[in-house]
This record gives sequence, C-alpha cells and structure tokens, in this order.
Amino acid sequence: MDLQVLIAAAADVCIKPQRHAVVPVVGEPNVSGAADLTADDAHLRIESRDPGGDRRPERDLELEIYRSGTDLHLMLSWWQQDERPLLWQGSHPVWMDGSSGQRCERPRDGAPLEALARRLRALLCGSEL
Repeated sequence: MDLQVLIAAAADVCIKPQRHAVVPVVGEPNVSGAADLTADDAHLRIESRDPGGDRRPERDLELEIYRSGTDLHLMLSWWQQDERPLLWQGSHPVWMDGSSGQRCERPRDGAPLEALARRLRALLCGSEL
C-alpha cells in the first residue's frame, strides 16, 4: 500500500472527526509508491480538514519516520507550532518540550497523537520497512 495513503487512513481513524491527506515536505524526496515502504527516512506533513472539507491548517501535523540501527522511530508534532510539545515514538512514547527538548508531560490533546504514532509504528513495522 502507498505510504501516504496508509498514514492518512491511520490519521482518519485516530484523529476523528478530521479527515487527512499526507504530502512530502518540500525539498524531501517523494515517498509515494510501494517501493518507498522500504525507505529508512520520510518527512511528511499530515494535512487536516474538518468533516465539511474545509482546511484546518492549525491542526496539521509533521511526521518524521527514521531508522536508528534496526529500530523504527517516529517524531510527531504540530506543523509549525514549535512552542507545542512533540512526541517521539520508539518502543514507548516520550513527550518533549518543543523549545528545549526536555521531557515533559503529555499535553491535554496528545492522546490521539499517541494513538496515531502507535498505529503507524505497528503498521510500518509489520510492512518490514
């Protein structure tokens, strides 16, 4: 399955009632196509729309997928909102302050992002990235 479609579908399930599309971050290689499921790195924007189809850029997310050794890691954050915490998902979730990088508590609206990160990691690891 196309990586972008897989991520958008997972976001639709985890972050309701928003609908999502996934696009590569400008300047990054295109990650569409089944062959890209073996890529070690991807930098993507998850674009959000409300149920009526109107864009909600304030709800967009940034997703980085990368390998470190044999482990798959995800970084998930709110797009261009550096003051907000970001989520690192490896074998467990770690929330970090967006400015200092110090560990912090999960934000009030962070549970859906944790669910998305867990789902993506399970799907991508199952695809033998």
